[in-house]
Parts: sequence; structure tokens; C-alpha cells
Amino acid sequence: MYRRVLLKLSGERIGDPERRQGISRESLLEIADEISAAVRRTKVQLGLVIGAGNLLRGRDIEFIERTTADYMGMLSTVINACALQAVLEHRGVMTRVMTAIEIPRIAEPYIRRRAVRHLEKGRVVIFAAGTGNPYFTTDTAAALRAVEIGADVLVKATQVDGVYSADPRTNPRARRYRSIGFMEAIKRKLGVMDATAFTLCMENKLPVVVFDLYRKGNLLKVLQGSASVGTVIRG
Repeated sequence: MYRRVLLKLSGERIGDPERRQGISRESLLEIADEISAAVRRTKVQLGLVIGAGNLLRGRDIEFIERTTADYMGMLSTVINACALQAVLEHRGVMTRVMTAIEIPRIAEPYIRRRAVRHLEKGRVVIFAAGTGNPYFTTDTAAALRAVEIGADVLVKATQVDGVYSADPRTNPRARRYRSIGFMEAIKRKLGVMDATAFTLCMENKLPVVVFDLYRKGNLLKVLQGSASVGTVIRG
């Protein structure tokens, strides 16, 4: 069982169940129940980074330059973080939102030592606004925060149950890896996460678990260290 974990969650996971857009009450409650049950049963210290694909992809809008688009995306992650915090606290889970861009009336500024203290007190910490800099994805933000807080593992929630040799939704012959090394994943161009995030994990010997969060109970199994769920990337 892990002591401290960083969970990377896509914004689409809290969106409308069919279109994966907006913020859905049903989806929020589902993910809050999964997180609250897992935290209570394992006592794992949990940090979380959430994306914003359900609200905005500024780079898809014509005439908006990349830097502006990225800042828009960062602010959108704050909206998602506040929504998730509200539902988790409704479920009785102490939660703090910390942002890389200072918005003191809404959330605490990200300070590593303070974040670690929150985790030690049993609070779920949601890290919002990415790294605070453009040109970095929320995958990279998740890898960075995981390394900074001394997480045992970075857990990436997806819509498939692990890393496959090809896209299982289009290739019935695709096979799932139970475990794979960082270098092999790079050579095979498996697209687990962006190159910056992947390299950061590899250089800091931070294992990554990729799993399906849409299946009830999977998060608990992952936090318990079950080898039957998802794919472990290490080495």
C-alpha cells in the first residue's frame, strides 16, 4: 500500500457522462464517492491534479495565441478544482485547493511545505492552475507536484484500463501491458503522457500507474497497490 499518491484526473471525468463537457452533478458525485471511499479505507495521503478539457481548450479557438490559451486553461482548472472540493467536503473529506497562480480570495497559493503539511493532516490537496506557466500540460504539472511532495507514485486516471500496444478502441488485437519500463514505453511511442511529464517521472524514479477510473472501486485497488488493475510504468 502506498503512503502518498498524486492522482492525475482529466477534466472530462467530471463532465457530462456522454459529451464529457461542462460540469456534471452526477459525475462529480461519482468521483467524490470513489475518492472518499479510497481515502477513508486506506488512509493514503492524496494529492490531485485535474485538467480542464471539459471546460475549455483555448488552443482550439482561432486567433487566441498559445500563451493566452494556456492561461485560460489554467484558470479553468481552478473552476474544476473548486467544484471538486465542494463535493468532496459535502462527502466529509477535508480538502484544500492550492493554485500556482495566486487567487487568494478563492484558494491558497501553492507552497510546497504547506501542501505537505495539509497531506500529513489527512487533507486531500487539489493542485490547480498547472505549473503557473504556459507551454506546460497538466500531465507535467502532475509529475512536478508528485516529485515535489515526495509521492510514492503518480496515478493517471484514463478511460481505458491501462497501457496498450495500440488503441484498444480501434484495434481488437491490442494487448494490455501489466508493467512496462519507461524506455520501452518511449521507444514504442505509447503516448502515456507528454514527453516532459514522462521524462520528469523517469529521471526522478517516480513510477506511474495508468488505470480506468470509470470502473467503480478501481481507485481503491490502485491505492492498495493491487497488481490486477492498470499498468505500472517504472524503471
